[in-house]
Amino acid sequence: MDKIMLVTGGSRGIGAATCLMAAKHGYAVAVNYHSNREAADAVVAAIEKDGGKALAIQADVADEQDVVRLFATVDDKLGRITALVNNAGIVDQPAKVADMAAERVARMMSVNVVGPFLCAREAIRRMGTSYGGPGGVIVNVSSAASHAAGSGGANTYIDYGASKGAIDTFTEGLAKEVAPEQIRVSAVRPGVVDTEIHASGGLPDKPEQAKSVIPLGRVGQPEDIAEAILYLSEAQFTTGAFLDVDGGV
Repeated sequence: MDKIMLVTGGSRGIGAATCLMAAKHGYAVAVNYHSNREAADAVVAAIEKDGGKALAIQADVADEQDVVRLFATVDDKLGRITALVNNAGIVDQPAKVADMAAERVARMMSVNVVGPFLCAREAIRRMGTSYGGPGGVIVNVSSAASHAAGSGGANTYIDYGASKGAIDTFTEGLAKEVAPEQIRVSAVRPGVVDTEIHASGGLPDKPEQAKSVIPLGRVGQPEDIAEAILYLSEAQFTTGAFLDVDGGV
């Protein structure tokens, strides 16, 4: 059976590292991106250079019609997916709840929570045995912020942490719901990882500052998280699991 993985937010950071590693594990990879076509094409080119198969597909995971189109394109170009990595997510500038606009919170929840729900729905319709599928796996990318959203004092992202807390609950419940469909569902919870998300969230120096509180003495790299994602993708008797990939914090 062909192994086909869709990675949302696959053009950079953890998503890009996961796409590259998945290709080395024998997956054909659908590289979803929201706006950076050049970065997505670079990931595809790197995979194809090593003899793999990949495809870049634009879609906003918070838009239901985009998600439907995304999965239809994967069906047409690669085939029925066997693995979904719900990686796409956003963060905003540090802010206290008293200063947050409803639009900020709504967008955060749309991308970080509604998006994974929609993608999981479409994946289940393709993987589930009652839909004629062979089973498969969904790996959600949560965050250490799901249970430590207020640890940064004034520099908090409570809305981001709440969205990832929702992903934890979603993972646990969905794992039980779709086990009879032979679909496994687990999550990784990265700690501080050296990616662009910290700059987009207004704290570009956070990785360097975090080193002193991480027992392993360094921040994570995207490849560290990709390894955990690929482990969960391949672990045939593991579901409902959470892997904290945070250097021992």
